[in-house]
Amino acid sequence: MSSSFRQYQAFHATMIAGTVTGAAEQLGISQPGISNLLGQLERTTRFKLFERSRGRLIPTPEAALLFEDVDTLVRGLDHVNQAVIDLQNQEAGQLQVATNHSVAFGLMPEMLKSFTTGRPNMTISFQSQFSTRVQEWVMAGLFEVGICELPLRHDGLTARNFYFETVCAIPEDSPLADYDVLTPEALDNYPFIIIGSEHMVNRRVRETFQAHGAKWRIRCHTDLFRNALNMVKQGFGATLVDPFTLFGDDGEGYVVRRFEPRILLDLVIVTARDRPLSLTGRQFVEHATERLTSMAIDRG
Repeated sequence: MSSSFRQYQAFHATMIAGTVTGAAEQLGISQPGISNLLGQLERTTRFKLFERSRGRLIPTPEAALLFEDVDTLVRGLDHVNQAVIDLQNQEAGQLQVATNHSVAFGLMPEMLKSFTTGRPNMTISFQSQFSTRVQEWVMAGLFEVGICELPLRHDGLTARNFYFETVCAIPEDSPLADYDVLTPEALDNYPFIIIGSEHMVNRRVRETFQAHGAKWRIRCHTDLFRNALNMVKQGFGATLVDPFTLFGDDGEGYVVRRFEPRILLDLVIVTARDRPLSLTGRQFVEHATERLTSMAIDRG
């Protein structure tokens, strides 16, 4: 820290405290040290800063005018110093994360809450989109961290892979509710709601039904697991749904059953390969990895 700033800091502390003793206590230096800094500042400015009256220092008119600018300077640096401390303690910073829609609805708010606990000054930029767009955003530097579905569309992304078992949701009054486990044979010719004809879950379900010689009857197409689940609640049929959508749902109007053979949803945490992560970004990736690992399965 420059000697001139130390002079202004001593002057500021003396103005606030009203005594050299109080300024010394505030800054953690000796009283002679404060007096020496004030003397240096008076020689630099070439005007007197204080008059003594009954043991207290009375600012001169020139000192009062100077204090207005010095106060801004000292408080500004104090703010910067606190910002550095907050960043070192992970109490501040900016988190920039984008996820696919199903993670965004229920799980992501919970992860954000747990991550930002004890970080009251942290700002959050969070949006949801389809997985392809999430990857584009991370590549473009609009977001540091993305959580989305495979496949990866860009070579410049680093990915951590996770695998999640989907379950079959059926209307609560369906005769299939008596089953503990649902199979292609049990769902033969039963109406289905699907999300996107080329979605990985739909491809895997179609292949599984074909392999078991069962008819996969598609009644409705939609774009999100959330929408498909809402249609199940209205009695349109069955759907396979990921655990994230169930995480944030009220659980009413349907029941879920295991589906065998199991159908997996492949998810990744993505970051830009050639762009270093901020401290906040690195911390969040580890936090998200731990949370997703607790829900994921071993692909085997």
